[in-house]
Amino acid sequence: MMTKIKNATEILAMRESGQILATILKHLGSEVKPGVSTKDLAVIAKRELSALGGEAPFLGYQGFPDVICISLNDEVVHGIPSPSRIIYDGDLVSLDFGVNYRGMITDSAVTLIAGKPKDKNHSQLLKYTKASLVDGIAVVKDGVRVGDIGAAVQSVLDKQGYGIVRDLVGHGVGHQLHEDPNVPNYGRKNSGPWLSAGMTIAIEPMATMGSEKVMLDPDHWTVRTRDHSMSAHFEHTILITETGSEVLTELDVASE
Repeated sequence: MMTKIKNATEILAMRESGQILATILKHLGSEVKPGVSTKDLAVIAKRELSALGGEAPFLGYQGFPDVICISLNDEVVHGIPSPSRIIYDGDLVSLDFGVNYRGMITDSAVTLIAGKPKDKNHSQLLKYTKASLVDGIAVVKDGVRVGDIGAAVQSVLDKQGYGIVRDLVGHGVGHQLHEDPNVPNYGRKNSGPWLSAGMTIAIEPMATMGSEKVMLDPDHWTVRTRDHSMSAHFEHTILITETGSEVLTELDVASE
């Protein structure tokens, strides 16, 4: 379904959903450290989500078995939490999480480094992937086209020589976890579907230090780089407004 223009009640629920999500991701970030398993983090996410009154839209989605996707190093997205998947010093850890609150869904992701970076280039990858998300958000307003967003994201990543994963894209979000239109992390200005104030979308750059090509693991979920280069993933759910946008999954300082 095409993402709909949300009414005031739905927008309020998405704001609350986004704040729950941001709160949990911030807490999880403080727990990302060497020696912790990805399942340990998933248990925390599930516990905190229940305490804050939210539901997990990832759990059971097309058969996904947990409340959060946690991907390490060359894993781009959709890593399944496991007690045997231990995080080591210098690992790149991507946390991709969703919240359903009062029937409205938000989606967000962040990549962190556990402990000390093994390579300064890993920190640069995170810095510029996040910067590409910021630049993508900056062009959002009533009447923006999907290609405008993709072009803004692509410009940052191309300048750094990173691979831009093309098999995976951002998307509409709100009533469902994935709604139309797709929001690729590449594109041409003044192209693609038009977006209107009141719509909500998830912008989510996925960049690699090597090739853009990816492959699917035998678990049928985990997507990793084909050349095993490191990857990073950042995502926010955005409300399009008349003059710009509102980032729904960014923690409101007043709420901390």
